[in-house]
Amino acid sequence: VQCFVDGSAKGWYNYLYGDNKAANDMIKKDNPDMTDEQIAFSIEQLKKFGVVDSGDSEKLGIGAMTDARIQSFYDKMVKAKVAQPGIDIKKAYTLAFINKGVGLELKK
Repeated sequence: VQCFVDGSAKGWYNYLYGDNKAANDMIKKDNPDMTDEQIAFSIEQLKKFGVVDSGDSEKLGIGAMTDARIQSFYDKMVKAKVAQPGIDIKKAYTLAFINKGVGLELKK
């Protein structure tokens, strides 16, 4: 699991901030209508709006999550009556594989 999580984070950093030509070629192969301009725009928007790399991830790495963030989400779900109150949410997740700053050195 750790290797997969680390590899995913490094992959995102390399894609967003490194040489993404090979990845873009694969995207275009599977999506022939996709253009270089569309891909460049999409990457620009991912960065501009912090979809992948913002907030906690700026210090903890892509994929960052915190107990506080999960608790906040759960509280909102309870308020919206989507989740039941009183659930011990800490039994539902682990932070063991994230928040280690893996790949931060790849951000350029």
